Amino acid sequence: MKDTFHIGGQQLTLLQNGARFFPQLCADIDAAQHLVHLETYIFAADETGRLILQALQRAAARHLMVRLLLDGYGSANLPQEWVDELRVAGVEVQWFRREISPFTFKPSRMRRLRRMHRKLVVIDSEIAYIGGINIINDIPAGEDIDMPRLDFSVRVQGRLAHEAQDEMQRLWFSIRWVTLKKRIVRWRARLRAPQKPPINSTVILLLRDNLRHRHDIEHAYLDAIQQAKHEIVLAHAYFLPGLAIRHALQQAAQRGVRVMLLLQGRVEYRLQHYATLALYDQLLRVGIEIYEYRASYLHAKAAVVDGEWATIGSSNFDPFSLLLAREANLAVRDKPFARDLRKLLLRAIKSDAWQVERAHRSPFVSALAHLSYGVIRMLVYLLIRQPH
Repeated sequence: MKDTFHIGGQQLTLLQNGARFFPQLCADIDAAQHLVHLETYIFAADETGRLILQALQRAAARHLMVRLLLDGYGSANLPQEWVDELRVAGVEVQWFRREISPFTFKPSRMRRLRRMHRKLVVIDSEIAYIGGINIINDIPAGEDIDMPRLDFSVRVQGRLAHEAQDEMQRLWFSIRWVTLKKRIVRWRARLRAPQKPPINSTVILLLRDNLRHRHDIEHAYLDAIQQAKHEIVLAHAYFLPGLAIRHALQQAAQRGVRVMLLLQGRVEYRLQHYATLALYDQLLRVGIEIYEYRASYLHAKAAVVDGEWATIGSSNFDPFSLLLAREANLAVRDKPFARDLRKLLLRAIKSDAWQVERAHRSPFVSALAHLSYGVIRMLVYLLIRQPH
């Protein structure tokens, strides 16, 4: 299987799981000459976290600019000693919304639930990593699982590395201004939309923020699904899309498109898991195929449409990601790249997933599923009422 693709003047390398991702990332960090900038939702204090921490320390020791942005919720368990080690070595560390408040129904406070869920790396303005892999051991600790989480990242060399760096710098400095409480009015710089690639661009960086680009990723999915003619393969750990995406998938199946959903088979977050089960009936009824990944935990956020369009990133299809999280996805229109990603997804479906033949469950599970779905819809209603 080919791993590296030359598309639209850029070089893309498809990386599955940490066994491919972390060694390549460390090698690029060690080869960096000017800049290493990393954003992650989870930075765990385990062997993988130590591996990346040491690579960042080595880069800082070479007097490079090294920046690390951590989400205040996802990385809340990172020991302060690790952060101190990085800062002593010369790594700049910032937190995105470190204040974690308990859930509240007051709309004015619910904005604190917004998270930085992106997994981005830029090195020397020449190399970027865009995907869904956190800085954490691949195999979940303390569980009887010997398979890594199923996840992907793409290593990009070319124009998108500059674009990713611009976006990361914009977020970095906006957080710095808030942290230092500087009243600097730079609306043009802060609200400036990223330079849009040409319409016929084959590789596009899709971002979600809380302002001008809240729906870019959803619209890209929706356009691809609505234009599908033969096949749609979606792999999502957390799958609870809105009506527009659900209707588009159902309409695609009704017009003869084969739709395959690879979803989480293990219970990780009970509320989301059971709420997703409430959708099975309507999806199966129109011929959509549902497969539950059971070999390990599914963490992928990926899709392939008609073997031509593909996306990999950090964006889930659940309301909390769609409404609260900063995300980054890579969209690629290229047959060889899409073909290889499709092979990986179909291999996971064939080898490590069980097909859901029917949605009939016990009355208790059915009631729990619909109750969970109702709770999430109520939370969504409260979220969309808050001022953005």
